[in-house]
Amino acid sequence: MYRYDEYDQRIVDERVKQYRDQVLRRLSGELTEEEFLPLRLQNGLYMQIHAYMLRIAVPYGLISSKQMRMFAHIARKYDRNYGHFTTRQNIQFNWLKLEDTPDILADLASVEMHAIQTSGNCVRNITSDEFAGVAQDEVVDPRPYAEILRQWSTFHPEFAYLPRKFKIAISGGKEDRAAVYAHDIGLSVTKNAQGEIGFRVLVGGGLGRTPIIGSEICEFVPWQHILTYVESILRIYNQYGRRDNKYKARIKILVKALGIDEFKRQVEADWADLKDGPGTLTSEEVNRVATFFTDPAYEKLTDHDSQLNEFRADSRSFSNWMLRNVKAHRVPGYAIVVLSLKKPGTVPGDATAEQMEAIADLAERYSFGELRITHKQNLVLADVRQKDLIRLWQEATAQELTAPNIGLLTDMISCPGAEFCTLANARSIPLAQLIAERFEDLDFQHDIGEISLNISGCVNACGQHHIGNIGITGVEKKDHDEWYQVSLGGAEGNLSSIGKIIGPSFTFNQVPEVIDRLLQVYLRERLEAESFIDTVRRIGHAPFKEHVYATDLTVTEEEIADKHVVVPAQYSVPYFSPRF
Repeated sequence: MYRYDEYDQRIVDERVKQYRDQVLRRLSGELTEEEFLPLRLQNGLYMQIHAYMLRIAVPYGLISSKQMRMFAHIARKYDRNYGHFTTRQNIQFNWLKLEDTPDILADLASVEMHAIQTSGNCVRNITSDEFAGVAQDEVVDPRPYAEILRQWSTFHPEFAYLPRKFKIAISGGKEDRAAVYAHDIGLSVTKNAQGEIGFRVLVGGGLGRTPIIGSEICEFVPWQHILTYVESILRIYNQYGRRDNKYKARIKILVKALGIDEFKRQVEADWADLKDGPGTLTSEEVNRVATFFTDPAYEKLTDHDSQLNEFRADSRSFSNWMLRNVKAHRVPGYAIVVLSLKKPGTVPGDATAEQMEAIADLAERYSFGELRITHKQNLVLADVRQKDLIRLWQEATAQELTAPNIGLLTDMISCPGAEFCTLANARSIPLAQLIAERFEDLDFQHDIGEISLNISGCVNACGQHHIGNIGITGVEKKDHDEWYQVSLGGAEGNLSSIGKIIGPSFTFNQVPEVIDRLLQVYLRERLEAESFIDTVRRIGHAPFKEHVYATDLTVTEEEIADKHVVVPAQYSVPYFSPRF
């Protein structure tokens, strides 16, 4: 993985000193909150309902076991003993005191980490495929290009104050695992007929208030020119993106207003002046960065392990885990393991300090000391020997990290919702727990098969509900009760799509029954081996809508009591309030 050089370290250390002085001036009253606001946001610090939240940057989701231990340290010393992994492949801590945040940033700097550009109208954390470098379908390892984009975009003076935040994702496989269609710029590594490496470039994707699937702006940009092409896209956006209305300021609005053909014309006119300039990549530079992502010391192994096969035949729990959580590796004798942070009853994406310490130990023993964070709020050990899978499963099970549900109904994406966020209209975490408990039966989940269920507490879509096969979003109502809209037909991957709302909204306690009725239609209508999303696309929304609204969805008080969710202690009344 990439390691800081002296310049990286100096920049981060100097930013910590600068920020420490800003906090001292805020605490003394020398700075007002209005003056302090842009300064803290530049360092990833938000003010939420109960306390400050810090979002830490994890470029393309790749961290070391040492860095994971630092997360555990921060959770234990400064927070409520846990952290929340996000759909941006980052981590955030929700219960911080302002006066502690400079020390937290200093601790992060000691392990080559920071919180820069996790907020504000700039290029945000570059995200990528969590299986980069090890996937069997990979065209080219995207990590060197992701790192080049990170270095280029960090502190870029022209793009520090864009009309709105800007997100870039890059995928290196034949199958998109980075949700590139839902980003401001989506990059897919590809090869042309001559076998040359380049990028398919998508632009204008995004979720939130105006969900849009990205449009192809160029089928093939040679790798040498990808930096300058991305720069031209940003230059046109920076010049013409709206600044009068933040709800219409994203690049997707500009692309929609101009049309993709006119937007492309303007980008390529600008690119003509940049194409062969200083931003052109060279083989030497790409190779230099690629040396940080060389293969670990793989052993020469085979894919056949008799002990593994025997144990799998004898243990149904282990077999289920192998089926859902273990993925094929490009190197014989190795496997990719997804550690689930979605055990039913827990909070999706959360990990305790004790779990993070244990995960760091697992990474060191079984995966060359590296980890990946997925945009689906799970963790990955990318390089596990197949002969170690039994021991790994046993140790991870003790830490409640082996729920065999990756890609199934209870592998939900969820934002923090109204428990924390000032923007949210409704709770996300208790609803996710309620749904997980309703559909916890593993046999039922396996019968349903691949399905994605995403929950957001508001239209801002931090839970990516628009691209869930079933999407749930909290909506504002005049009576101040919690209501949720349900959408159907969203998807990510190569056939990305935006879900459509099925009808009037539902109360908190009605949502699990709504999901049950949607699944009933799927089980009734599906063809053999047909996935949920394929059934929706084949028969349309009407049969699902008709069944959901066919009879009363009233939930009795007894049923509410039976399905009551006890919110974990860390989400209860705060032990302090923000000082400002």
